[in-house]
Amino acid sequence: MKKKKVEFSSHTGNLALMRKFVRGFLDAYPLSEKERTLMVLGVDEACTNIIRHAYHLRDDQLISLSLEGLRNCIRLRLRDYGKQTAAHSMQGRSHDLIKPGGLGLHLIRHAFDKVDYIVKARGTELVMTKNLEERKAA
Repeated sequence: MKKKKVEFSSHTGNLALMRKFVRGFLDAYPLSEKERTLMVLGVDEACTNIIRHAYHLRDDQLISLSLEGLRNCIRLRLRDYGKQTAAHSMQGRSHDLIKPGGLGLHLIRHAFDKVDYIVKARGTELVMTKNLEERKAA
């Protein structure tokens, strides 16, 4: 099992470094470029949602990201300590409605095989899991 963890403040300037960190971790696994890119974008979107909704754009709050490479999956845990949003209210908008915002949750759910929101005493933990299947050589 391979495991890495990074903590950073909720400043949007940290997102590029976080994306590079996640991509570097994922490079060790048998994923397609499309899968890797979608996963990185999904984590980026989740961090953006934390900054916007849990921390109300404050740039000095803690975000923690743990990455685990298990035998049959990759699991990313994103933790915030901000305002909680009820899981049932986290609904993406309709795909065919043309307006900005609201597609991030669709992206996250498309990039990962399993997405769980765990409400903590303070904040939320988002657990995103990507299954590693037997992959045939292309």
